[in-house]
Amino acid sequence: MIQKIKFQQFTAFKDLEIRFSPGINIFIGPNATGKTHILKAVYAACDISKSQKSLAEKIYRVFLPSGERLGRLVKRAPGSTQCSVKVYRSVSDAETTIHIGLTFSNHTKSPDKATQQGNLATWREHPLESVYIPVKDMMANAPNFRSLYNYREIHFEEVYADIIDRAFLGPLRGAPDAVRKGLLEILQRSMEGKVVSKKEEFFLKNRQGELEFTLVAEGLRKLALLWLLIQNGVLFRGSILCWDEPEANLNPSLMETVVEILVALQKMGVQIFLATHDYIVLKWFDLKTDIDDKILFHSLYKNKEDGEIALYSTNKYNDISPNSIDDAFAKIVDMEIQRAIRKID
Repeated sequence: MIQKIKFQQFTAFKDLEIRFSPGINIFIGPNATGKTHILKAVYAACDISKSQKSLAEKIYRVFLPSGERLGRLVKRAPGSTQCSVKVYRSVSDAETTIHIGLTFSNHTKSPDKATQQGNLATWREHPLESVYIPVKDMMANAPNFRSLYNYREIHFEEVYADIIDRAFLGPLRGAPDAVRKGLLEILQRSMEGKVVSKKEEFFLKNRQGELEFTLVAEGLRKLALLWLLIQNGVLFRGSILCWDEPEANLNPSLMETVVEILVALQKMGVQIFLATHDYIVLKWFDLKTDIDDKILFHSLYKNKEDGEIALYSTNKYNDISPNSIDDAFAKIVDMEIQRAIRKID
């Protein structure tokens, strides 16, 4: 389980520490408050426990700064500035928390010039299964993308190649347990079919035949991706899911299904990190979770005093403050009421 992360002068953050729920973590806030950056940093730290890459290399590949200069990830300031990112986790058979960290300056050009810190050997001795679902769907673009990414220089953050790799993993051996079987059936009903792959191409298979993903609605492809990740065991007990804007291109009527699946995964022991701008996402989590569920809402905002990014975390939906999503929704309701009053007058 990822316990916390610390940023100093890293991208948008001057000095920020975030403690995480072992279950669901939902990040909200205006644009440019660093929600995606938090998810990417968490994912990079998780991924290197299995990929054996250095943290500096993975951070570089998932953020992809211009000119291949790692130093561009340092918060912009005059003169020479150093930044650091540290990720802390608990290990099931270890009594103490372990961490890995990275320090570099705005003059650092390549990942090998950064300083790596912490318990890297122990970190790798306890690999984490992790997955990052980006906003842009890649399932329709899967054919030949992996070979292109591996052997040519193309300007794609590595999260896009990684998600295709995770999706192409074969199913776990044996029949799924009752919980996984139930989740797969919920998704199958919602997308009216199952997913099959042939020669690096995905198809939605139903009574009418097999429909290639380029012809499948992008919202349904999101459900299909969840189905694949549950079927092949990427989303299983002890794994980490980072999902950036799950609401993108998904009809609001299907969001209840997605939240129901995510709450169930949390109960299974999957730790979840989400970034959202959507009222419906927030409200479904409020309605679908109970006192036994582990959930934290993290509200990112800019301090009025110094303009730096700050954080407020709570496990209660009604206590989220500030809540930019709720504020925007309330503004619309107020305008509707005012318009109705004017019509009456």
